[in-house]
Amino acid sequence: MSDFLLYLSAFVVVLGVLIVVHEFGHYLVARLCGVRVLRFSVGFGRPLWQRTLGRDRTEWAIGLFPLGGYVKMLDEREAEVAEGELHRAFNRQTVAKRSAIVAAGPVANFLLAILLYWAIFIHGSDELLPVLGAPPAETPAAVAGIANGEQVRAVNGRPVATWSDFRWLLLQDAVGKDAVQLETINRQQEIAFRNLPVGDLAKHNWEGDLFERLGLRFYRPRIKPVISKVQPGGAGARAGLEVGDEVVAIDGAPIASWPDVVTRVRESPDKVLAFDVLRQGRIVGLAVKPEALANGGKTFGRIGVAAADDAQARAEVRAFISYGWLEAGRKALRETWEQSSFSLVMLGKMLTGEVSWRNLSGPVTIADYAGQSAKAGLEYYLKFMALVSISLGVLNLLPIPVLDGGHLLYHMIEVVKRSPLSERAMELGQQIGLSILFALMAFAFFNDINRLLSG
Repeated sequence: MSDFLLYLSAFVVVLGVLIVVHEFGHYLVARLCGVRVLRFSVGFGRPLWQRTLGRDRTEWAIGLFPLGGYVKMLDEREAEVAEGELHRAFNRQTVAKRSAIVAAGPVANFLLAILLYWAIFIHGSDELLPVLGAPPAETPAAVAGIANGEQVRAVNGRPVATWSDFRWLLLQDAVGKDAVQLETINRQQEIAFRNLPVGDLAKHNWEGDLFERLGLRFYRPRIKPVISKVQPGGAGARAGLEVGDEVVAIDGAPIASWPDVVTRVRESPDKVLAFDVLRQGRIVGLAVKPEALANGGKTFGRIGVAAADDAQARAEVRAFISYGWLEAGRKALRETWEQSSFSLVMLGKMLTGEVSWRNLSGPVTIADYAGQSAKAGLEYYLKFMALVSISLGVLNLLPIPVLDGGHLLYHMIEVVKRSPLSERAMELGQQIGLSILFALMAFAFFNDINRLLSG
């Protein structure tokens, strides 16, 4: 129940912040253009809270259904406008002003993402280094010759500093290509260039765990197999494992480091394993049955125990990385631009069938990721908020009637034909736009339900 409340709260906060920022963009530019704002609502439907404030007596409200919001402006097409207020009506403004007001919502989302990334990059964070583990046989990574402990320095010539950088650059460069070149360096400081085949991703419509499909695994340093944490009520606790136990063998096979324990447990869901542990100088035998955990269509074992932190091993795979004000700003701008363009590319590939529609996520998946990032820490939560803010900005700029991009399309047509579209044409556009949105929502909800059922 506590996890459910955390996930729900994290989702509500992200959604609330992004909706307020988006609608405030519309509101602020409307005010700057001299347009009167009648209502600012977060959510739709019956108001749960409402106040009238300001010289213009703007209504501020929170609606019953929180998936969205709107800014209602004075407009002759919706109601009669007093003679003295005509100059403040939205429909009486120039095309440039109306377009600025419409575009201000998505732009506000992009600006929020830039500010969040900027703050994160300036503050710095403890990051995973892009160190690769030994790939499974016959996977693309094995074909490329990647060896255990190699650290990625660049992807197609672009420098890589963290594991997140590596994932992001690889995904970008893999689209539409047969191979990606990785520059790596090993423990002996020898530099190598690995040509990683990525054409297999397109064959599978970019579904599933892409890194697992490529055989790319994070390097696991040698950590002593000593238990430092035991989850109450977990499989390990029920079997009798205790803090301080050192795992020396599982099913008779010697254990050299903690990753050996993780591998054996993950490969054995619902199977009884014979653990030999060293406890206070003597060997104790325990029967441990890992719980089955479904994830990404696969089932893994879990016993609810963790190893002690090893400072030396930690230094092999983690580093604190921060940037100066100027460099952080450049990196924030680049990150926002690249994620926006990548989102558009993937949407285009969904339309052409190159990428599966199963990659489309709805509110349930977003809530899940919001909760996971909140549990991981504030930095991860803010990064997640920035990512969703970019997605919201991109989505709203799509040329679909009902969305901001649809209104901008109307304005472009108005400029070309030198007169506004007819009311009938706009009504027809609204109906088409709503149909498209409902279809997208149906796909997203179906995918969410499917993910829940498959774990």
